[in-house]
Amino acid sequence: MATRDSLYIGGEWVRSGGGTAAVVSPATGEPVGAAPVSTASDVDAAVAAARRALRSPEWGGITPEERAELLLRFADELEKNAHDRAALTSAQNGLPITVATMAEGFAPVAIVRYHAGLAATTPVEDRRPRVDGEGETVVRREPIGVVAVVVPWNFPQPLAMFKVAAALAAGCAVVLKPAEQTPLGALELAAAAERAGLAGALNVVTGGADIGRHLVAHPGVDRVAFTGSTPVGREVGEVCGRLLRRVSLALSSRSAALVLDDADIASVGRSLGGSIFMTNGYTCYAGTRVLVPARHHDELVEALAGVASSLKIGDPADPTTQMGPMVSQAHRARVESFVSAGRASGATLAAGGDRPDLDGGWYVSPAVFGDVEGSSPIAREEILGPVLTVTPYRSLEEAVAIAEDSEYGLSGTVWTSDVDRGLEVARTVRTGAMGVNFVDLDLGAPFGGLSASGLGYDLGPEGFASYSTFKSIFLPRR
Repeated sequence: MATRDSLYIGGEWVRSGGGTAAVVSPATGEPVGAAPVSTASDVDAAVAAARRALRSPEWGGITPEERAELLLRFADELEKNAHDRAALTSAQNGLPITVATMAEGFAPVAIVRYHAGLAATTPVEDRRPRVDGEGETVVRREPIGVVAVVVPWNFPQPLAMFKVAAALAAGCAVVLKPAEQTPLGALELAAAAERAGLAGALNVVTGGADIGRHLVAHPGVDRVAFTGSTPVGREVGEVCGRLLRRVSLALSSRSAALVLDDADIASVGRSLGGSIFMTNGYTCYAGTRVLVPARHHDELVEALAGVASSLKIGDPADPTTQMGPMVSQAHRARVESFVSAGRASGATLAAGGDRPDLDGGWYVSPAVFGDVEGSSPIAREEILGPVLTVTPYRSLEEAVAIAEDSEYGLSGTVWTSDVDRGLEVARTVRTGAMGVNFVDLDLGAPFGGLSASGLGYDLGPEGFASYSTFKSIFLPRR
């Protein structure tokens, strides 16, 4: 049992005004711990503490190089308890421990170290000649202020650190609000920040959607960084637009995987099936909407169904488990509703979609649908669960058109035996990111979506820059 009754505010552990609530294991339906429930007053206190940190000599008064050193100490502290944090996330959202160890345990360490490097090497001021040749201008980079970070349950720690690390590296102060399904890991991040001496620059409040709304609309917040569903993202964007508050939105996706006619179908089946199902279908940028030449359709469906049927589903804490339970009973019901919709649409259910014979927990077998029309809801709506659809196409132009016929535009992949050809195809698809023969992210490259997949970027110098304001100081002629 992992139990906390206090929030991290202003560098201190403060009892929450709303008491505590049980955190439930998706593998058993039983409590695995308890977490504090914030009140609006707790949020007010956290925002006020973040604003004090901006003015404090311990945080606001230090140099970028000193900030970088603090971030490196933060990364070291995160590394020390990486396995414990991974196990905590696995117990809360059902990710297999083998996946959680890297994604939840060690990825945050790398993310913080990367941003420490940006803090140390990005100039604060840039003096440049005026375009008209008459004098000079100093362009100064300054922290944007207090940043509200709101993140979901699927990969809670790396998604939080995409934003928290960048904001801290830029000199901002942060109030982090995790999903109510996965609050305990965020409090462990706070504990690591405390050990590193981050001087109240990171504050953590927990609770439900009401707490997130109060934080997003708080008058003491200067910027909002949100990851979550498109409907909630629209609500966040409306609030920030009304307040003229800067915001980044990393939202829903239903990314396409374009399988070209020269691809090794068996290899594609193994790679796609593994990358999607072995993360419980939680990876938002994975290609769960597979497009394949019509003549290879049946072969690929068979390969993907073979992967789905072979996976060991069970206790996420067991290192031999390849797919765990859904994060909640409600989310399992949502996944199952899509399976039912797929059957009703006339698509072919080639594997899964039922409940495995396991005691307790919110398990569902990974589902593979073939013969899926591109207009079908199961091919267009974000499921964030282990449901994969296969749609045949008859020309590459048709495949690109199907891939782009979506309200989303986060990511995608191209699968081919010719990497140069894959690169050319990737260039033609209008989306935020594309992979050739694999699914992954690069910490040094911007990642963000188009259309209903969001606004703005995480990662890379581009994501880091979004946590700064820029002041131009015009110098007189000499």
